[in-house]
Amino acid sequence: MVFPSLFTNKTSPKKKNSENNVREKGRSTRSSSRSPTKKSPTKAVKEREGRSSSAHSSRTFSRPHLSPRQTYPGDEHPLNLPPEERERRRSALLAMSDPLTPMDVDQDEPVATSPTSPSSATSGAFPAPNGNDHMDGVNGDAGPIPPPHRVPPEPPVQSKPTIDGEACKAAGNKFFKMKDYDKAIREYSKAIEADPQSSTYLSNRSAALISANRYQEALEDAKLADELEPGNSKVLHRLARIYTTLGRPAEALEVYSQIKPPVTAKDKSPAVQMQLHIKQAEDALREGTTGSMALHALDQAERGLGSGVDRPRKWRLLLGEAYLKMGNINALGDAQNVAMSLLRNNSQDPEALVLRGRALYAQGDNDKAIQHFRQALNCDPDFKDAVKYLRMVQKLDRIKEEGNAAFKVGRYQQAIDLYGQALEVDPINKGMNSKILQNRAMALIKLKDYKSAIADTTRALALDPTYLKARKTKARALGESGDWDAAVREYKAIAETNPSEPGIAKDVRNAELELKKSKRKDYYKILGVEKDAGDNEIKKAYRKLAIIWHPDKNPENEEAAEKFKEIGEAYETLSDAQKRERYDSGEDLIDPSEMFGGMGGHGGMGGFPMGAGGIDPEMLFNFMNQTQGGGGGGGGPTFSFSTGGGGSPFGGGGGRQRGGGGFPPGFGF
Repeated sequence: MVFPSLFTNKTSPKKKNSENNVREKGRSTRSSSRSPTKKSPTKAVKEREGRSSSAHSSRTFSRPHLSPRQTYPGDEHPLNLPPEERERRRSALLAMSDPLTPMDVDQDEPVATSPTSPSSATSGAFPAPNGNDHMDGVNGDAGPIPPPHRVPPEPPVQSKPTIDGEACKAAGNKFFKMKDYDKAIREYSKAIEADPQSSTYLSNRSAALISANRYQEALEDAKLADELEPGNSKVLHRLARIYTTLGRPAEALEVYSQIKPPVTAKDKSPAVQMQLHIKQAEDALREGTTGSMALHALDQAERGLGSGVDRPRKWRLLLGEAYLKMGNINALGDAQNVAMSLLRNNSQDPEALVLRGRALYAQGDNDKAIQHFRQALNCDPDFKDAVKYLRMVQKLDRIKEEGNAAFKVGRYQQAIDLYGQALEVDPINKGMNSKILQNRAMALIKLKDYKSAIADTTRALALDPTYLKARKTKARALGESGDWDAAVREYKAIAETNPSEPGIAKDVRNAELELKKSKRKDYYKILGVEKDAGDNEIKKAYRKLAIIWHPDKNPENEEAAEKFKEIGEAYETLSDAQKRERYDSGEDLIDPSEMFGGMGGHGGMGGFPMGAGGIDPEMLFNFMNQTQGGGGGGGGPTFSFSTGGGGSPFGGGGGRQRGGGGFPPGFGF
């Protein structure tokens, strides 16, 4: 009996699978026996099919339990995907691979993938290096290409919040009314940021800056507001006010002239008054002889400046000019300070350099003055003031030095003439001219022109009342002219104001001594000769006067007799060298009781009151040497003073008898 099932080729799926498994095991055994390390192509294919089927079954049974899958771009690199998405794409790639043929199972070498394989075109697949899509990364054959560097996207630019300009303006107005100007300025600035073309916002901020004393910033805002809205009267009023507070009245008045309708006189008054005071200062410096009026006008103009505003440069130059015109030592120092403040702002300012040079020139430092004038010319070769003062100082220096040289060699008249020329070079330089006048007075004293010398020293002190040398020269000229009372007063005044002046105490003592000498008989004046007259000149003068006033020629004339007696006394003293020396030095005026304190004689321990009676101690010492005082009370020479009575001044005992011969022996006419 034949069973049909024995002759049929059909087998059940289970049996077929079991047979395949047995066959696979045998093949696997043979393969492992042939090569323990190398898998056969058939086994590799089987493993790949097993993984595909397991993946398929996994997808089939696990799908109902998964949450809705998130979609990803098809060109996203696999390494940027989550693990489950990577696995899903890998499984899809394996499922789409070409099925293997029976020949592939028996081949030793793997079959090359067709270039038209769908896997190479699948979106999101792992690209194989060098055209190979084999993905066995476990054995290190080839790994996926690293993903490119991902730059995080920039956050979206957030638009700035819109600023409400009107709200900021309202807030600024509120703070302005509260006088909180800094906050008002901040609010107005926000409004300007919202609308930079608004003249109203700029004008309001300008007003707040004015109230905060920030005038320069206020000026910029006001000018910009005027450009944005020309002709706005409110803006123009504010701009003119700023110009006035900055010390620019001419520009302020120019702005006022543009306002329609015209402004009132009250509105323009601050600018008008400021301009008027500046003009007064300029006129005073140009036409006046002193700088005090200019200083007053500048002080009035400065009252219109805003709080904390510095004087404009032009005003400071006028101030320095006024100090130079005053000419005293303190004013010259102030002029230097003004010049230095200008030079700190700009060291190459030619006007400031000339101003400092003029101050140095007025103080007598001509060398430094010339340096400043030359530096000003280096900055501006065409600056006329620098050229003018440079030439003037150089000429004055030359003439003055020539006068000094003539004085040193004794050509006093030539020196006087040269000093006169020097005074004409710069009549307004008080400091320099006072020195030149003092020098000329010294030359005049040498020529015994005391009246002119006193006049020159008086002029020098009028130019510079602190000039001590001129005061001493004047005192000397007063004394030499015979007015020792005035000389003593002048010397004492110098000693009171300048007690540390060298030699002033000695000058006072000498003047007092000369005053005493001037109150006695002036023998030189009686004989009509100079104090430096020689013996022959004194003899001739005596002979001439004695013949005129001799009693024999003037009988019964008491005046002639008295005059003849004075002539004899004068000749007796001046013809004797020792007596003349004592007379000239004033030693004959010393009272012995004052010298020795009433101790009697020259001895004892009564002491020697140096300077007693206002006499120079040096003169007293010389007197002691001449008298050779000894101890006790006797033995010393006796003192003999000519008092006009008793004894003949011409020698011989007894007094002069009327009608008798009264001429010295051997004196011939």
